[in-house]
Amino acid sequence: MSDLIISELAIYPVKSMRQIQLKKSSLQFGGLKHDRRWMVVDSDGVMVTQRKIARLCLIQPELLTPDVDCSLKLSATEMPDINVSIPDGKVTRKVKVWNDECTAYDAGDDVANWLSQFLKIECRLVYFPDNEIRIVDQDYAQPNDQTAFSDGFPILLTTQASLDDLNSRMDESIPMARFRPNVVISGCEAFAEDDWKKLKVGDISLRIVKPCSRCIIPSIDIDSAERCKEPIKTLVTYRKHDNRIFFGQNAVADGEGVLEVGMKAKVVE
Repeated sequence: MSDLIISELAIYPVKSMRQIQLKKSSLQFGGLKHDRRWMVVDSDGVMVTQRKIARLCLIQPELLTPDVDCSLKLSATEMPDINVSIPDGKVTRKVKVWNDECTAYDAGDDVANWLSQFLKIECRLVYFPDNEIRIVDQDYAQPNDQTAFSDGFPILLTTQASLDDLNSRMDESIPMARFRPNVVISGCEAFAEDDWKKLKVGDISLRIVKPCSRCIIPSIDIDSAERCKEPIKTLVTYRKHDNRIFFGQNAVADGEGVLEVGMKAKVVE
């Protein structure tokens, strides 16, 4: 096996919206800084994702002051751009991510109306405040491991070889962005990550805690929001176990530090 390197880094400041690719990122809340700090919720405070509203993938977030905070600009076709500042916390909401309930800051009526118009549902945008704690599934993690609005774990790791293997089996290739990873590793064989338990990158250890079971989201074309048969149709033929389809690994970082594209990674367990 050749040297492992980080070939891509990406964050998703708003859960289920488009990614922002990075050259470098520090760690915060156990994951990449600014990742999934915002979320769209329905009138009951329940998360809204591409599983329900595929058009979320057409909204592009941009960080306005990434060195300062997670303020946003949101852009979408045929909509005016809208800027969103960090809420002051005067209006809070109880919101749900799967079975977890969190206290979040409401981002106000302007962006709520913007999102409701584009997504064609009544919804609001909320922010995960610095003082909120959401502990990850203790069946797979350690007592202090936490995340913001991710589905379950703070980091999703994939490998380029696994995507290449998948694309070689399909008539048309798909981009890695369909799988929404934070960290992409190159230099290994396809699905080598299935056997990893811990990676060392610089001074950072990444614990591989749980294979990522895939829902319908990778089958949504991120440029059109259309639902497709692939890649689930192909993945089910060779990546199905216990009635679930797996691609990628959930991970948790031990400690803080900086990850950068091009950094070498080493499997230590």
